[in-house]
Amino acid sequence: MMLQKLDAMRALLARFPLSVILLAGRIGVGATFFKAGLLKYNSWEFTVKLFEDEYRVPLLDPAVAARMAMIQELTIPILLFLGLGTRIATVPLLGMIAVIQTFVYPNAYNDHLVWGSILVLVLTRGPGVFSLDYLIGRAATKRSGDVPSFAATPK
Repeated sequence: MMLQKLDAMRALLARFPLSVILLAGRIGVGATFFKAGLLKYNSWEFTVKLFEDEYRVPLLDPAVAARMAMIQELTIPILLFLGLGTRIATVPLLGMIAVIQTFVYPNAYNDHLVWGSILVLVLTRGPGVFSLDYLIGRAATKRSGDVPSFAATPK
């Protein structure tokens, strides 16, 4: 009797739409990076100083690294929010996480694992039905009759 109730509960939970989880993940990770980009923009001199003294990203001038980070953090999250070019948008953020984890904050793996896991989920499963990618894929499918690979996202 108890196993049947557990199975019924598991089956009910399994029906929860993956697209809702994907949307929440896109918004959560995107908001984290977007806020960091706004902070860099609003306190530019302090940001460059951080890149000079604390972050010390190798091979790049601190001002160049700061500008690259700020631009990525202010643009890529918008793509995540909209679900536009979503799978491609995850790649630079995963790269940023790898650089931050390796060179800047190696002890912050808890945050980096969460952000990275969400981005890998979006990369491998797509943005879900609450995205412009999905709408574009549906429109392309209606015109051609074929199912484009980027449109094959879970409901």
